[in-house]
Amino acid sequence: MSSGNRAVPFHCPYCGDQDLRPHGETHGEWECRSCQRAFKLGFIGILNPHHDTAPSTTTPERRDAS
Repeated sequence: MSSGNRAVPFHCPYCGDQDLRPHGETHGEWECRSCQRAFKLGFIGILNPHHDTAPSTTTPERRDAS
């Protein structure tokens, strides 16, 4: 069961400053008083530990049209 409390960001993703405050009425919206930007954080999902998320370094084989 969730208590409704979520972790807060420690740094602005744009300028790195720590002067962050909640923005608006929606959960996950923050504003940075240093760079005057507002941003939104959200949960995307849980990663599959067996899935390689690194970009492929191989190039696909080229098929010649005949």
